Amino acid sequence: MSHERWLVSYADFVTLLFAFFVVMYSTSQVDKRKVGKIALAIQVAFQQLGVFPASTGKLPLSSEEPVPLSTVQAIENIKRNAALGRIVPPNEPLSAEENGNLIDLRRDLEQALAPEISRREVDLRTVPDGLVISLREIGFFASGSAAIQSRSLPAFSRIAGLLQKQPYRIRIEGHTDNTPIHNTQFPSNWELSTARASELVRLLVVQYGFAPERLAAAGYAQYHPVDGNDTPEGRAQNRRVDVVILGKTQPENPPITSGAKPSLQR
Repeated sequence: MSHERWLVSYADFVTLLFAFFVVMYSTSQVDKRKVGKIALAIQVAFQQLGVFPASTGKLPLSSEEPVPLSTVQAIENIKRNAALGRIVPPNEPLSAEENGNLIDLRRDLEQALAPEISRREVDLRTVPDGLVISLREIGFFASGSAAIQSRSLPAFSRIAGLLQKQPYRIRIEGHTDNTPIHNTQFPSNWELSTARASELVRLLVVQYGFAPERLAAAGYAQYHPVDGNDTPEGRAQNRRVDVVILGKTQPENPPITSGAKPSLQR
């Protein structure tokens, strides 16, 4: 039996003690600048969510070169906007100019579209989102088609000319009645309503030079009617494309939602 076995345990103890002090030393040498960047990222994220108010204080990114938080935020915003372009979130508040009164614009549209309004091909109304220009199918689209009719292009050009001068964002919404569509191009009213809205967005961008970030397209099929679907006149009112000029207005009448049944028409 060897009397020197204690040396093995002693060597293990010394090794573990060495490892312990190495870990302690390494944790004491944390890169302060990297820690500061992590703290900055967390703080900026919470500020963008509105949890914390914006701060102009400094973070200890390094003891030699402290960087003001406001400067870092400005640099990060510039980099984001340069790389991605300016993307407007859906809930971004409208500017004071965009929140202006739409009464003057409505008056100009009523004058420019007087012939179409008298023929009941166009209707103007205000809703909580803004001013709505309803382009009814009878004046702008052939039944079951998403292509705007050539005879309607002069009226659409007058609308585009007036909207080009305005700062408002625009959402174009396609709507149908509750009659199922039957053709090889569109298997349901969803596709038809969305295609009509997208076609008008394409015309505004390609032919009239609208900035794409101002525009949005949506298709609602038969689920947002403005009249009942139980009469031919009501169905004709519902077959439309709404050009919604997003601004601050007071609604004239609440939307009619009766008569819609939650089923996908094919």
